Amino acid sequence: MSNTTPTSYATVPLPAGFPADVTLPKFVVELGERFADAGYELALVGGPVRDMFLGSSVTDLDFTTDAVPETIQQILTGWAHAQWDIGAAFGTIGARYGDWTVEITTYRDEQYDPDSRKPEVVFGTELLEDLRRRDFTVNAMALRLPDFELVDPFGGIKALVAGVLSTPGTPQQSFSDDPLRMMRAARFAAQLGVTVSDDVAAAMTDMAQRIEIISAERVREELVKLMIADTPRRGLDLLVASGIADVVLPELPAMRQASDATHRHKDVYEHSLQVMENAIEREAHYVEAPNFVLRFAALMHDIGKPKTRRFEPNGKVTFRHHDVVGAKLVAKRMRELRFDKGSTKAVARLVELHMRFYGYGEGEWTDSAVRRYVTDAGDLVAHLHALTRSDVTTQNKRKARRLATAYDDLESRIEQLAEEEELAAIRPDLDGKQIMELLDIKPGPLVGRAYNYLLNLRLDEGPADVEATKAALLAWWADQPEAQQPNDDA
Repeated sequence: MSNTTPTSYATVPLPAGFPADVTLPKFVVELGERFADAGYELALVGGPVRDMFLGSSVTDLDFTTDAVPETIQQILTGWAHAQWDIGAAFGTIGARYGDWTVEITTYRDEQYDPDSRKPEVVFGTELLEDLRRRDFTVNAMALRLPDFELVDPFGGIKALVAGVLSTPGTPQQSFSDDPLRMMRAARFAAQLGVTVSDDVAAAMTDMAQRIEIISAERVREELVKLMIADTPRRGLDLLVASGIADVVLPELPAMRQASDATHRHKDVYEHSLQVMENAIEREAHYVEAPNFVLRFAALMHDIGKPKTRRFEPNGKVTFRHHDVVGAKLVAKRMRELRFDKGSTKAVARLVELHMRFYGYGEGEWTDSAVRRYVTDAGDLVAHLHALTRSDVTTQNKRKARRLATAYDDLESRIEQLAEEEELAAIRPDLDGKQIMELLDIKPGPLVGRAYNYLLNLRLDEGPADVEATKAALLAWWADQPEAQQPNDDA
């Protein structure tokens, strides 16, 4: 499957019923003829067929056939520019034609043992049975090649038109075969804007705990796809309503428990979804879109509130240090879902910093405050801009305008200082080697303390000449207890 739009080749039109502007590369027909000449069936299947009916450009080419993997490889030899058999155990052979990547899979049936995370694969011989085992009717359609005969035995087109997600067989059987399909239902709700049928929703609720047998890596991949979809709120609401979120992302439904109509503070769950949607609207202005890190940080920015909620004697509710607590919680959750270290660190840092703007009030920003804000955010400063602005969900228009103006001022101060100083790479005016030489000390924690002192000095007062920095460091050193010790002990 290709993650980028491949170079175009000669194309062929599709039969009546498909959008007129949707085409396929001509080599798809040639591939179908190649399988037919060898005595086998070949059909374009699943997502590509669905997307063509929706009028979307086709960038992924997934095929199914009655040929077994070894035969697929023989048929591809001399046609494909490269091929690989990494998925052969599951019936899938990959190939490259130009810069297109295709996957061809033997008709199959697979299901999970109740206590196993790995599917048992059985190859099949009939297209109908292969389609029957697929997750949802909108994905259980095929185009037989080379003649483009549509095969839609379970009403996939009708489901697309109705905007309802249903399964070819019973949802209980589908989700028992692969419980991850319950998360895929939420993802398709977010991607395609569909709703799930009543029986699918009921099965998701009844079988929510079954998701526990799925590996963290597979859950993570579905969660990422959901989050970068057009309307992730639809999928997230479905995960929460069904109870699946209680298993895979329990911090999300927990935010509903932090809401309290009696004490009249905002609904934390609804607020978090609104912040996420605000961030989606803003992201293209600040960062590359769609941006998982920004969206997930926006969704999870207040997950520390349930653990930090306190009822004060005056009737108010407080969530002191929920930013710090939330950063730890989101990092823990992302590690359990096997996210990479970079993404985990970035999301946690944004959650930790999302209140930083409010700590400075709404007055004019000093140079020192601006430097610290940019330095603490590092290469996430654009993400932090988008998150902080998105966190304003007040219905008080006067307050919203005041906060927007204050943040406008902050961004203006950052731009102004950036022209004068290299904000993105602020360092002390002396490096570690110079510090050790000046103070006559050896490598160790003391060097780090001296370095941090100079960094704070740089943030507070801006750049200085080397001699002034040396004088300041010596004055600081004179007050340190280590300055009175022999050098050998320093």
